[in-house]
Amino acid sequence: MMAEPRPLFCAMWLLSAIAMGVLLAGPSSAAAGDAPPGKIAVVGAGIGGSAVAYFLQQHFGPQVQLDVYEKGSEGGRLATIIVNKQQYECGGASIHSLSLHMQDFVKLLGLKHRREVAGKSAIFSGEQFVLEETDWYLLNLFRLWWHYGISFLRLQMWVEEVMEKFMRIYKYQAHGYAFSNLEELLRSLGGETFINMTQRSVAESLLEVGVTQRFIDDVIAAVLRSSYGQSVLVPAFAGAMSLAGAQGNTWAVEGGNKLVCSGLLKLTKANVIQARVTGVSLHSSDGKALYQVRYEDDEGQGSAFYDMVVIATPLHSGRSNITFENFDPHITDFPGSFHPTITSVVHGYLNSSYFGFPDPKLFPFASILTTDSPDLFFNAMDNICPVNISGAFRRKQPQEAAIWRVLSQQPLDKQQLKTLFRSYYSVQVTEWQAYPHYDSTKSIPPIILHDNLFYLNSVEWVASSMEMASVAAKNVALLAYNRWYQDLEKIDQKDLMHKVKTEL
Repeated sequence: MMAEPRPLFCAMWLLSAIAMGVLLAGPSSAAAGDAPPGKIAVVGAGIGGSAVAYFLQQHFGPQVQLDVYEKGSEGGRLATIIVNKQQYECGGASIHSLSLHMQDFVKLLGLKHRREVAGKSAIFSGEQFVLEETDWYLLNLFRLWWHYGISFLRLQMWVEEVMEKFMRIYKYQAHGYAFSNLEELLRSLGGETFINMTQRSVAESLLEVGVTQRFIDDVIAAVLRSSYGQSVLVPAFAGAMSLAGAQGNTWAVEGGNKLVCSGLLKLTKANVIQARVTGVSLHSSDGKALYQVRYEDDEGQGSAFYDMVVIATPLHSGRSNITFENFDPHITDFPGSFHPTITSVVHGYLNSSYFGFPDPKLFPFASILTTDSPDLFFNAMDNICPVNISGAFRRKQPQEAAIWRVLSQQPLDKQQLKTLFRSYYSVQVTEWQAYPHYDSTKSIPPIILHDNLFYLNSVEWVASSMEMASVAAKNVALLAYNRWYQDLEKIDQKDLMHKVKTEL
């Protein structure tokens, strides 16, 4: 979205834009000189909102007042649930080892990696297990080769190539570079290849590099059903991010992943306002934009004015009740919908007979993924461990009552629960609008909604994860900072790899 420059700055603005070879809307707040914004509002206290609050304070300084609006609990889609006086993850559960921002947050906050408890996985077709993990690495490799040839090697090479290019973002951000839209960000990392990966399916991309259809149907489909709850028709870039996480080397935060969010908000001393934001309207004062944020809380309605606003919650149909007033062009909800994911945390005895093991003592798997079969009513299920794991903790034996997390697209009825469990003590259900429905639109929402009004969650339409939200948070903070101080040479620069090398 293109913002109109103020008349006073038109000449300077055009000269700067032409010199850069790119037309960027300069923020109207340049009149503030070297003064940072006085007040910034962040809407949403999930990982994106809490991370952007931290990054904004890093760049603008501790004197800026940060108000974070959250109608629910801090952490958003990072959440826990209590079973038998212990907490278990019921939202975002794992973090990839290459998630450098999340790694930094954990170190910064003095948090720890949760102790890993080993457990084997398998893929279930509804009738039988099509692939089973063993305790022996070489045997696992042999089974993959026997069933699928070298498809697993072709997949690994494809994912590694994507991740190697994606990792460039950390160098760019360390040098202060930002991007005004996600297309420019993707192009700077992987050229037109990354852009094309948002417009074609992961199945199509993998077939092109020699992965077999059988491997896609059995393995790729199972991974994507477990992560996004969707099929192999998801865009290739989102699929690559999900498949990278499925190749092992993941971790979680001791005490719960949501501690990163609450920790960052506490560290920044942000004012967390328990309220639902209902609208943002544009005003002006002394020639600069001001944003009025309207909200509802337990005491009624209220509003406050800000120099800058970051929306860190989805602005899509069915997900947002935020209205925007006095903006030209008008800001409306973006096209597309979100895909429901039902998380059922069940304390009970697994019905191993359903999976072909009449004797529950012989059932060897802690995690069950599923193929895209019309007869299957769940996407995945796993025997989960509490968020606090002591040194003496051991995973429950298959014949014992354990805590299972079942992911499905619809709530499980009693007959379905009876199919999966011989008996159970409790069932706690959480419905998440967790991920975009990726084939519902081909357009990527903008980051800049107005001069100093930014939309962080647009990144979800490229790929959705804790680290993608953190990368987007850093980008928004850098973009806001560079626009505020008119440092346009740090925005949408071309050939960044060369520039970064010459700066070292």
